[in-house]
Amino acid sequence: MKKYKVGYTTGVYDMFHIGHLNIIKKAKEQCEYLIVGVSTDELVRKSKGIDPTIPFEERAEIIAALKYVDEVVPQVDKDKFSAWEKYGFNAMFVGDDWKGSTLFQEAENKLKEVGVVVVYFPYTRHISSTILREKSKK
Repeated sequence: MKKYKVGYTTGVYDMFHIGHLNIIKKAKEQCEYLIVGVSTDELVRKSKGIDPTIPFEERAEIIAALKYVDEVVPQVDKDKFSAWEKYGFNAMFVGDDWKGSTLFQEAENKLKEVGVVVVYFPYTRHISSTILREKSKK
């Protein structure tokens, strides 16, 4: 039996790579039902100051095609508590590169109050969309 009933993870998932797959796969191993939030193009522009290489609709379709994913939802902001209010997950899964960040310290504190656990997975350090973008420029 899985540890959690409903799990939640989010990402931009631009230029999908093995690091993305690792987190989604590990998340699904721990929950019965996995919801994945895909950042909208507007959120990417606002938070990273860049246009995604792959448009939201296509990124969402790629994530939805994965056998580990039960539901894809748009991530329109980074408020994890409002996501919990909307989707009712028991656990949130995230790469450990976010551990200790202001965003996740606040999210952890608020989510803990409603019984939600934040689970950190090892970040795949050798790959990222930023690294892929840099390599494609060479």
